[in-house]
Amino acid sequence: MADDIADDLELDAMEQRIDAWLANELETNPVVAAVERGEPSERRWYVRVLGESKDVFTIWFTLRQRTLHYETYVMPAPDETHAQFFEHLLRRNRKTAGMSFCIGEEDAVFLAGSLPVHAVDEGELDRILGSLYMYVEQFFQPALRIGFATRFSKR
Repeated sequence: MADDIADDLELDAMEQRIDAWLANELETNPVVAAVERGEPSERRWYVRVLGESKDVFTIWFTLRQRTLHYETYVMPAPDETHAQFFEHLLRRNRKTAGMSFCIGEEDAVFLAGSLPVHAVDEGELDRILGSLYMYVEQFFQPALRIGFATRFSKR
C-alpha cells in the first residue's frame, strides 16, 4: 500500500496548503483565535477556538505520511456516574462523522479522527474544523452535567 504514503515533496506541499488555509481562517473566521505551529521538525498545528458552551479549546492537527490526524481535549475524566457518562459519549459517537470520543492521557476525554493524507483539501479542512466545533458545542455541557453532577447540584 505504498500508494497511500505521501513523500516529502507531497507533505511539504500539503503543509503549505494547511498553513495557507489556517492563515485565512485566522483572518476570516471569528471562532479561530490563534494558530501556532509545533516544533520545526513536526508537521503540527495548534488552533485555538472560541466556543460558547466551552469557552476556549484547542484543536491539534498533525500531518503524517498517511493521514492528517486531528483531535481536541474535551474534558477531564468524570468524577462520578462513570457508566452513564461513557454511555452518553458512546451514543454520541453514532452522531459524529469522521471522528469519535475517546479516552486519552490521564483518562481525559478527547474527540479525535483522521483523514487519508491524499484526501485533505480546503473543503475537508473546513468540515473538520466545523464538525469539531459543532460536536464540542453540542456535547460538552450534557457530558459535563453527567460526569460532574454533584458540582452542578451545589449551585
